[in-house]
Amino acid sequence: MDKRGFFERPLGLTVGQIVSLTGAEPRDATQLARLIRDVAPLELAGPKDLTFIESNKYADTLATTRAGACLMPERFESRAPDHLIVLCTPEPYRAFVAVHSELYPQSLRPASLFEAVDIAPGATVHPSALLESEIAIDPGVVIGPRAEIGSGTIIAANAVIGPDVKIGRGCVIGAGASIMHALIGDRVVIHPGCRIGQDGFGFITGGKPVKVPQTGRVIIQNDVEIGAATTIDRGGIRDTVIGEASKIDNQCQIGHNVVLGRHCLVVAQSGLSGSVTLEDYAALGGSVGLAPHVTIGRGARVAARSGVMNDVPPGEVWGGYPATPRKQWMRQQAVLARLAVPGAKVAGSAKPSGES
Repeated sequence: MDKRGFFERPLGLTVGQIVSLTGAEPRDATQLARLIRDVAPLELAGPKDLTFIESNKYADTLATTRAGACLMPERFESRAPDHLIVLCTPEPYRAFVAVHSELYPQSLRPASLFEAVDIAPGATVHPSALLESEIAIDPGVVIGPRAEIGSGTIIAANAVIGPDVKIGRGCVIGAGASIMHALIGDRVVIHPGCRIGQDGFGFITGGKPVKVPQTGRVIIQNDVEIGAATTIDRGGIRDTVIGEASKIDNQCQIGHNVVLGRHCLVVAQSGLSGSVTLEDYAALGGSVGLAPHVTIGRGARVAARSGVMNDVPPGEVWGGYPATPRKQWMRQQAVLARLAVPGAKVAGSAKPSGES
């Protein structure tokens, strides 16, 4: 198979530069001039690669790694092979990510798929649209009347920007995305296939469903990132808001009137019903479902595949279906596990009718 890579090969960093970047403590100061060219996992790393370890699960692999240098907590130092440059740090993965980002900065922000540096042939831009300088627009893009796009923004192939949409500076709009009824801040990344600003799912039920007008907007603040194929509905009579620096994974559904605070995390395939609120720093695991109008408090977390029917207080961890506080959820799981064992007895359980 072709071993072609899709990012430019890095020039590399010396061990000394890695130490300066991460704050890691080298166990051999004589090796600071050694050049590290790339990063790799423990089992695949070669003599010019940096790797990391932070879990006991990989201790045996550490003993056989061919890596040139390794970021690790002090407790693994005695297990490292003699050839390995040991860099001690309490947070190896965080340090590894810092180095990886330094070596591959182009991986952090999608680029034009057509390597466009201006408006490529085949793009359609309405004469009334306002485009600032240094914008890259790929073939197949459609930009509607009175749309405004800030400098340094990239619009990838076949994306559609609707009338009156405003997109800030330094943004990336992925291939095939559609954006309407939306105001977008600076440095926002919207990955391929996103649907933003379409009308929400609002109907009066009881007999024939009656469609409810959806006349609000989507407001996306600075430094937000939205994963591929995620949908964000515009508000009904208020706005749908995604707060500053919040991160939404792939294939999520954000319903109308939803408000995400700042620095929230929403993991893949989660669904937020209409008028849900996530306060600042709240986090949802994968495939979480939220009922309409619930509030997830500041810093609260919801475990993967949970169904939330009630408000979650700030700072708490909930899980299960329906979701309950973490300790209660764990007790429930323990009881269910015991019930699944034939003949098992659960403390406090009632005897069957007629049993002596």
